[in-house]
Amino acid sequence: MGLFDLKNKVVAITGAGSGIGRAIAIVFAEQGAKVNVLDFNETAGKAVAEEVKGMFYQSNVSVQAEVDKVIGAIVGKEGSIDILVNSAGIAQIGNLENTSDTDIDKVYQVNIKGTYNSMHAVVPFMKKQKKGVILNIASVAGSVGIPDRFAYSMSKGAVMSMTLSVAKDFVKDGIRANSISPGRVHTPFVDGFIKANYPGKEPEMFEKLSKTQPIGRMARPDEIAYLALYLCSDEAGFVTGTDYPIDGGFIKLNN
Repeated sequence: MGLFDLKNKVVAITGAGSGIGRAIAIVFAEQGAKVNVLDFNETAGKAVAEEVKGMFYQSNVSVQAEVDKVIGAIVGKEGSIDILVNSAGIAQIGNLENTSDTDIDKVYQVNIKGTYNSMHAVVPFMKKQKKGVILNIASVAGSVGIPDRFAYSMSKGAVMSMTLSVAKDFVKDGIRANSISPGRVHTPFVDGFIKANYPGKEPEMFEKLSKTQPIGRMARPDEIAYLALYLCSDEAGFVTGTDYPIDGGFIKLNN
């Protein structure tokens, strides 16, 4: 058995249809995991599931009944669930003044309630197994805040605190819980955001956003996935209740 082996580990990954979630699904599958792709986007989710030779479940993480049904189906098919990765999330641009209550509710439903729903669904099964790993994708925004990201920063701070709470409450049940806080990651979302908000200035804005990381570039999704692999592997069996920035120096070197 090699390092970071996930052979036959049953994994559920929310938001696995694109970006960081997709990268995690690919890396975990390469390590032998039985990957279950959860995504609201059926086309994207099915494509990733086919790519990793896993199962696809269409799921709106903000609806508890849907999440419960999907997790129940996974456990019913596989007999267990070893790892949950909460990667589903949405962004919101705006400061306090120009963020509406509708904006807040939308971000809350996906980023906070969606993370809660998934953890709430898997913890009872993991308690029965006396083992399990939960990994939540937070953000540097949850630690230091980012200009014009009021709702998003709020939500990722909540993800970090929920992770710590779960880690404390269920450590004696054999459940580990950690979070990862990426800086800017070059995903299709970033390209779409730049194109929509800065038409004609795409190269200039890409360079500007890249340089907000002291290391001088955005992360690749697979770089986030490799950290996720370690934290979800047996080699990280002594690691719980911690947030791990992977940010090109954004938090420590910019402040």
